[in-house]
Formats: sequence, structure tokens, C-alpha cells
Amino acid sequence: MKILLVKTSSMGDILHTLPALTDALSFFPQIQVDWVVEENFAQIPSWHKTIRRVIPIALRRWRKSWFAKETREERFKFLAAIKSEQYDLIIDAQGLIKSALFVVRHARGTKHGYSFKSAREGLASFFYDKRHTVATDLHAVERIRMLFAQSLGYQLPISVGNYDIASYFQDRHSAVEASNLSGEAEKNTYLIFLHSTTRDEKHWPENHWLELIRLIAPLNYKIKLPWGTDKEKQRAERLAEDFDFIEVLPKLNLYEVANEIAHCKAVISVDTGLSHLTAALSKHNITLYGPTDPNLIGGYGINQNALTSPTGQMKDILPLDVFEKLKLLN
Repeated sequence: MKILLVKTSSMGDILHTLPALTDALSFFPQIQVDWVVEENFAQIPSWHKTIRRVIPIALRRWRKSWFAKETREERFKFLAAIKSEQYDLIIDAQGLIKSALFVVRHARGTKHGYSFKSAREGLASFFYDKRHTVATDLHAVERIRMLFAQSLGYQLPISVGNYDIASYFQDRHSAVEASNLSGEAEKNTYLIFLHSTTRDEKHWPENHWLELIRLIAPLNYKIKLPWGTDKEKQRAERLAEDFDFIEVLPKLNLYEVANEIAHCKAVISVDTGLSHLTAALSKHNITLYGPTDPNLIGGYGINQNALTSPTGQMKDILPLDVFEKLKLLN
């Protein structure tokens, strides 16, 4: 069975789709999936064993120069890739007009998606041959699992969804070399702090991070700080300045960050896409939530711990509370 999956962004949304693929594989062992995904996240689908082909799309970049010659040529090549296959099913798990308009309507095969009331943008449902009603108050992972179950005609498993990508990193002997990990990595003796996110109101104050670092110091863990932008690197350097057990990592690609997470002891994170990556790798994760509700889009799966601000402001999550959670993981 050949399926075209449309789930283009964001990082968290893409990761939330993986358990549905694992469900489908258990019912259809020969299933092959082509996945349309934003180019910045194209590495993620390849980590799952059901994926035959990753088809990158660049809607975010194309919008900046829609009528430029190079953009037109890229769109033509993308549409040619979409139209080159006859699929048994097309599943649009994005539920947006743009994904339906630029991808689904060009694909060949029976088109499945959310119903008008279930889709994030109800008008997207008019592009589907089969529309499925899925409750909107479920966690995002469960919504996508239900969409797949209804589209493919199987009973949704009652077990917790399985991302099934951890083994991709754990089984590779070359993983240590690929991410410059030392022998300590295999002993899970370091922590990762995911200190950066795109929204300012989701940041935890730097003085809170510093207080937490001082509390952790007697536990003899090394702490690693990844970053993606210059601003994030500067924050990491400020946090590491007075502590010889903190390493500011070099700039890493998504695979390399995932590899670091896959071999750590635990992660402490603000609400960010990399926190969902931690959940997908089944690593111990303490995620700090201020203005967002973890019940709908928070860390899903085993080893996930949420600390929610009583006021909705990140500053009101206390470092001592985070430290107490961390001690329980030992």
C-alpha cells in the first residue's frame, strides 16, 4: 500500500505524526509512505521505517519570491514529484487551506482529511474525497492517530502511541562520531538544557536557569547547551560563563541535536520543538509551560514531565521545583 502523507510543519506537528505511522505499520506491514514536509524538517520523516520517500516543499521560502524564475522552477519540480505516483490514499494531516491547495489537489489517489468541523481551517475539507470527524479536544498525537485509523479502516489501538525513532539513533555505531559525543554519552551522564524558543513569553528567566545550575552542581552532571541563532548562542555562553561543567555545543543540524538528546540522561526544556523531539526519543524530559496548555500540544509519551506556571508566566516556575523533579529521575 502506497500513501502520500501531507504534514508540512512545524517541528512539533511533524513529530506528533510519527505514532500514527507506527500504528499503520502494525496493521499494514508492507505500507510505504511518501511524506510532503517543509524543507527545514526534511530529516525527521526519514527516521521512521515506513518512509519510502521524503518530498520537501518550501512554501515558507517560496512566498518571499513567488514569481521569481527559480521559485517557479522549484514549484514545477515539486508538482512533478507529486504527480508522478498513483497512491492508494492521500492523507492530509495538516488540515490547512494552503496544504490542500498546493499539495492535495494535485496528488493522484483517494484524498482523506479532517471534516469541516475537525480541520484547523474548515475550508480545506472541500479538497478531500473522504472527510473524517475527529474530536478537537484530544492531544494532537491522538487526533492524527485517529485520522489515520479512520482513513485506513482499522481500530485505533488503546496503547500509548509509539514514535518508533529512538532505535534509529541507538542502533547506529557511527552516532558517536557523527555528533562528536565522547564516551560519557553512552553512560547517560549529561543533561541537556533546551533554553530557547521562538516566543519571548515562553522563555524562562536567565537568573532561574543560573539558580538551577547551582542546585544541580553537586550531582556531578555535565550540562550541554545547544543553540540555533546568534542570540541563542549568546544566552548559552552567558549561562556557561562561570561553570566548567557546562558545554556550549557547536552549531548542529537537526540530526546532530537529536543524536545528542538520544544519548543524554535527561532534558530540561521550555516549550519548543526540540522538547517534542525529546519526547519522540522517549528521553526523560521536564518541560516548563507558561502561557500554553500541555494537555493539547504538550510532550506526549513516556518519560514526559510537565511543570506548569500557576500564573501563566514563566518566571513563576521555581528552580527548586524543577530540581526536585530532576532528583526523582535518579
